[in-house]
Amino acid sequence: MPVYNEDPGYLRLGLESLLRQTRPPDSVHIVDDGSTSSDYAEVRAWWEEASRAAGVAGTWRRVPNGGKRRAQAHAVTAGPRADVYVTVDSDSCLAPDALEEVLAPFARPRVQSVAGLVTATNNRAGLLVRITDLWFVTCQLVDRSGQSAVGAVMVNSGPLAAYRAAVVRDNLDGYLNETFLGRPVTFSDDSLLTLYAQERGLTVQQPSAVVFTAMPERWSHFSRMYLRWMRGSTIRSVWRMRYLSPARPAFWLHLLRWFQLVLTQLVVGWLLLVEPAVFGNPPPASMLWIPFLIGWALGLRYLGLVRSDEPVRARVLTWLMMPLATVLAWTVLRWLRWYGIATCARTGWGTRRHGAEVSLTGPPPAPAPAP
Repeated sequence: MPVYNEDPGYLRLGLESLLRQTRPPDSVHIVDDGSTSSDYAEVRAWWEEASRAAGVAGTWRRVPNGGKRRAQAHAVTAGPRADVYVTVDSDSCLAPDALEEVLAPFARPRVQSVAGLVTATNNRAGLLVRITDLWFVTCQLVDRSGQSAVGAVMVNSGPLAAYRAAVVRDNLDGYLNETFLGRPVTFSDDSLLTLYAQERGLTVQQPSAVVFTAMPERWSHFSRMYLRWMRGSTIRSVWRMRYLSPARPAFWLHLLRWFQLVLTQLVVGWLLLVEPAVFGNPPPASMLWIPFLIGWALGLRYLGLVRSDEPVRARVLTWLMMPLATVLAWTVLRWLRWYGIATCARTGWGTRRHGAEVSLTGPPPAPAPAP
């Protein structure tokens, strides 16, 4: 668990969840990557006593700021005999059976990495968080689940992912020293680890391994996060073309996604610009309602994740907001995606430079998916 300028409340919530697991971790390694906002003395003192009482071994190190990857490398060094490394973000709270569930697919020898299912801890913090949670959970349960069916999950998520230890150890030097256009890459760490796993075997998702994480509550935070994702996605696309074998399903899924992206842009541009200007045909009225129907249909998967801290009616209310998520995806996020592609050489992290951007206020929640 790398820690950098994290809110102490979210950090402690995540650590508490590690001690409540039905399958406890063999060891937990927390690396404070030179935080400037806090030294976490109170959280550390609590953790050292609580983990000792729970029989969970671990370390807590404070190191000079070197980025998330180098913080993870310290943990790899501290756990040299591990069979599986599980990466967890410092603002993430695991459901009680998350570790047990995320380890289950490794019973298949060909599985090299497993992605958990990420949802928002603070999903009631505002409209932006609700829409983000709806969009993100739906993407995981539709797009990522489809990839998992052929063992080709393209990107794991930082809040909860698991890797066979050899995937990490054998590629650690390349992981720490990745460059793009001569610049060190400090983000897109999860997608690079997933790429290493794809080269060796299957990469899958385990939707029953649920983790709750703090989603951005302000637009400035969200846009910087999304731009980082899009820049990292572009860099990773270059590496997939260069290093992934055409014998891997992930290679063809990657090409299909780019074909879909370009074709969608061309079709929308033709219907909205060329047809009216050249042929005098107005855009078809179906463009005003078919995307929303498709969005609602896909979003039904969101309703399948039942939470103990939220009534069903609240989930339905969020689901009804799918038209807002659809408009956001077709307008602002589409523009940010192309801007991220064009500026992919900007490889800085971009968030949490001046402290935590989301804080836990009030009594800590204890969300968990219903059986």
